Amino acid sequence: MNNGLLLLHPESPAFNFQFDWAPENITNTFFKCIRWQVEETTDPFHCPYHYYCDSTYPGNYPPFIDFSVLVLAAASYLVIIAFNVMEMKGMTPRIRFRRRYWLPSGPIALPFILLSLARGHRIDTFFPLSHLGPLLLQMLLISALSFENPPDKNVKYALFEVSTVSGILHASLYLDSVILPYYTGLEALVTSTLSGECASCICRREVLVAGGTLVSYRGWSMTSFSVVGALFSRMVCTWIGEDKGSVLMRLMLEGFGWILIAADAVYLMVNSPQGGLIERAAFGGVCALICLHFLKKLYAIWCHAK
Repeated sequence: MNNGLLLLHPESPAFNFQFDWAPENITNTFFKCIRWQVEETTDPFHCPYHYYCDSTYPGNYPPFIDFSVLVLAAASYLVIIAFNVMEMKGMTPRIRFRRRYWLPSGPIALPFILLSLARGHRIDTFFPLSHLGPLLLQMLLISALSFENPPDKNVKYALFEVSTVSGILHASLYLDSVILPYYTGLEALVTSTLSGECASCICRREVLVAGGTLVSYRGWSMTSFSVVGALFSRMVCTWIGEDKGSVLMRLMLEGFGWILIAADAVYLMVNSPQGGLIERAAFGGVCALICLHFLKKLYAIWCHAK
């Protein structure tokens, strides 16, 4: 191994495999493998751990599925920008009340986001969710934190908040089911050597762990839990009443959530597994949404001070 590249001896059986593999075959074999099987090795010194992929990838969905998810992501991004700008200019109570239906965390877009992530393993034509899936989750978290539902002590308000919390937790799990196989395959391909026993057979010095160690981002993480905690604190303040302690706790949870979302966005922008311009621009756009939110808050403070 050297600089993350597979080094093969010309006489090795694996040497011939690399010329037979098209890029899409490498992607399907390593990045789409959902079950890696370890087997006994005949060379415990040079190959302490021998793995092979024990699953078959059924193939990508048609391109129009990717296009639909792309439209969903773009529409969610534009909706967040539009409502931030409208809040800065002044929003009527009617629009503020209807806003919750059109946000990514609302009852219209949220089911489509969950459906996309639940089926994201096969959405990989030109909008691969194995690379861009975190974008959907981050916009969902930003939407939930940036826009509060009108506080009201009724069942509808509670249902909105609980459904958002449930959606965030499910989206986090679905996202991990998409990105962890990709990260595992990346680890298997970059930090292993091909044994030549089969197309996916690899030799490793260390145990292959789910999700690998090259990328530390996870959907089911402290970021999602902090946002969920902030939403629950809003519900408590609405139903029980606000005092100094509850308000302070809510503000701390919201601030911690924003810090973690920003840290994830910057990390993915800098350490994108693909390292492509599209991925970096996408997560840079998430950073821009975060900056827009804080600009909105500063503008509100400035208007209140006047």
